[in-house]
Amino acid sequence: MAIAAAAALSACDRTPDLRPVYQLRPDDPTVLVQGKRIYETHCAGCHGAQLQGQPNWRVRDASGRLPAPPHDATGHTWHHPDEVLFNITKFGVGKAANLKDYDTAMPVYENVLTDAEIVAVLSFIKANWPAGIRKKNDEVNKPARAQ
Repeated sequence: MAIAAAAALSACDRTPDLRPVYQLRPDDPTVLVQGKRIYETHCAGCHGAQLQGQPNWRVRDASGRLPAPPHDATGHTWHHPDEVLFNITKFGVGKAANLKDYDTAMPVYENVLTDAEIVAVLSFIKANWPAGIRKKNDEVNKPARAQ
């Protein structure tokens, strides 16, 4: 009985990871290695090898779509909380923003990448932002994490 009680107390001592599934981890080297690989495979073709995006990314092209925006400090990615970035990547812009007929070339990664892989690639992107931009993004995340 004492052994069972000790085992139960030991199990209680373990702190579970209570981070939301979408919370980015830009300071985790293992996550960043995976995120870089995923970015190079799935994202760099449109968003650029240096996260620079496509030219004229704020101007709709002939098909009415917006080109891929930069994910570096010159873009607007850092203006969004982790949860929004996760949802856009997993479900697509239209579903994440509740825009039924939104037309975009951005693929939906729901059945392509796992949640952990989405967090890894977004963490890689965030890790490449200058310290000041990361700090601003952390401020954007505060209200979302307070809920």
